[in-house]
Amino acid sequence: METLGPEAWQAVALSLRVALVATLASVPPGLAVAYLLARRRFPGHALLNGLVHLPLILPPVVTGYLLLLSFGRQGPLGALLWDWFGVTLAFRWTGAALAAAIMAFPLLVRAIRLALEAVDPKLEEAAATLGASRARVFLTITLPLILPGLLAGALLGFAKAMGEFGATITFVSNIPGETRTIASAIYAFLQIPGGERAALALVGVSVALSMGALLVSEWLARRVARRVAGQ
Repeated sequence: METLGPEAWQAVALSLRVALVATLASVPPGLAVAYLLARRRFPGHALLNGLVHLPLILPPVVTGYLLLLSFGRQGPLGALLWDWFGVTLAFRWTGAALAAAIMAFPLLVRAIRLALEAVDPKLEEAAATLGASRARVFLTITLPLILPGLLAGALLGFAKAMGEFGATITFVSNIPGETRTIASAIYAFLQIPGGERAALALVGVSVALSMGALLVSEWLARRVARRVAGQ
């Protein structure tokens, strides 16, 4: 790690910031979408499912370009954000967080949806027959039961956001101190003579952080599952 300079550690710190913001912003809509897909049947169900999983099958560069077209200063959504709130996402770290959130969203939704589908609906029906409202049933019965899946999905999404590159560099470029995450810093180091050692060190940091997130995800999921089961 001694080969890492201030610029490299800045990229590590920015990656952690981007991944954390992306994950926290993704959980509420991810939970809502997963609930719709798992418990509701409506016109457009298959279309919604396809849109959610689209970032997994599209080339990340395509996703980034679509974000640039939509959220750039001249894009329809970007122009609205600028005119109404004075906010711009393109070429900013907040845009990197948006790109990372979109790329991680399918993994988050998938984990929560599987957890919801594993819950026995009869438990929720029994609580409803005792007079509990739908919101109370969800908060007191459903949410505790799916908590292991929600935590696992959030940490899996965090790990994915940490390693995002294609959509991020297309949407927000590779600006040191502003949008240069670990992945784009590795790319930048490999473009200059003698940058291989710094790139390799960042690869080690990236692997360690991603594996750490996955291991913590597994540990938390098992711990919460045992607590829910009353063990």
